[in-house]
Amino acid sequence: MQNRKSISLTYLFLTFLKIGSISWGGFMALISVVRTQMVDKDKTIKDELVLDGISLASVLPGPVAFNVVAYIGYTLRGIPGALVSMVAIVLPSFLMIILLASLYVNYSHIDSFRHFFAGILPAVAAVIIGVAVGMFQKQVKDWKQIAICVLSCLSLIFLHSFWITLFIIALSALAGYLLYRMPEVGVRAVAVESPSFSLKRNWLFFVGLTLLLTLILFPLLPGIVANERYQFLQTIFLTFSGMSLTLFGGGYVIIPTMQQVIVDGLHWLTVNEFADAIAMGQITPGPIFISAAFIGFRIAGFWGALVATVAIFFPPGGVMVFMSHFMNRIKDSAVITAAFKGMRPAIIGMIFSAAWTIGKSAPLTWPTGLIFAVALLMLIRFKSNAVYLIPLSGLAGILLYQI
Repeated sequence: MQNRKSISLTYLFLTFLKIGSISWGGFMALISVVRTQMVDKDKTIKDELVLDGISLASVLPGPVAFNVVAYIGYTLRGIPGALVSMVAIVLPSFLMIILLASLYVNYSHIDSFRHFFAGILPAVAAVIIGVAVGMFQKQVKDWKQIAICVLSCLSLIFLHSFWITLFIIALSALAGYLLYRMPEVGVRAVAVESPSFSLKRNWLFFVGLTLLLTLILFPLLPGIVANERYQFLQTIFLTFSGMSLTLFGGGYVIIPTMQQVIVDGLHWLTVNEFADAIAMGQITPGPIFISAAFIGFRIAGFWGALVATVAIFFPPGGVMVFMSHFMNRIKDSAVITAAFKGMRPAIIGMIFSAAWTIGKSAPLTWPTGLIFAVALLMLIRFKSNAVYLIPLSGLAGILLYQI
């Protein structure tokens, strides 16, 4: 591994910019590209660093792959490295989603465009089911977890409220603790260097950046605060950051909660528009959470997209950086382990419920049923990549609705 002092911020930015441009497929696809580039090719880091980043990200809120990138950047170059890495990994998908959202706004009234998304809806539902089935097979081990999964799914299907999602997460964590708790067995040592941390250097950078932004914005602050548009952007920020800081388990986990908040609670989008947003996140590279940018663009233009993106990614990224110092105790805690044995099946049930809600929003026609069946078969039986399957389903929608 290279001397960390020789790893520049420019290297981190260009490397993660490249990875963010080519890593379609969400969490594991992005992590695989990170490993191939930084472990095998550049030899900048070792496998242990990636694995420790995944371990910590798995027990913290927010997008797992993005948080792993933040951890790597922080380990190599402190807070500046984390900031540079986080911006670089999300920038390509942000720019692409802005382009797609612009096309959506301007051309969604055209028949071919509507048929394209009519084909995408059942495919998105199939993708979500495929993900949930895979997670169920790996994570659900006994009848107690099956019961938690089923109850979670049914609760979200029949009780349409944002608060029910928080209730499910809290109750399932408590159930996991009561059902699976074991005595602490000590903290396992990890054969990896602790994140390099210079209190003076890193926090001076952070404070300096804050002062610079304050000097720029302070003269404008009275007019900004009184502006209704600013207040709406503030609402967007609080909404998306609140979701990102309360959800655990990666990209697909946020779908049911986002739907409850954005569609059922705030009525910012229809169910169809929300499904289109999820589809946009699937067909762009980088983290799946980038669907937030599409939603932000639909309700408040470019600035809405930017605010939603910052809110959904950077608060949990900050938590990831902060908690890096406590990694061993967090990931090896018997309490955390037991709680997650209850939370994981509940989250899987929530994902199943999201597929149900999105699927029933699609038109009940034979093209819809055919696309759903074929997509689900391709995903579960042949392990097809959703990156290709979703746009192909859109093209199938255009062709089948012409018949």
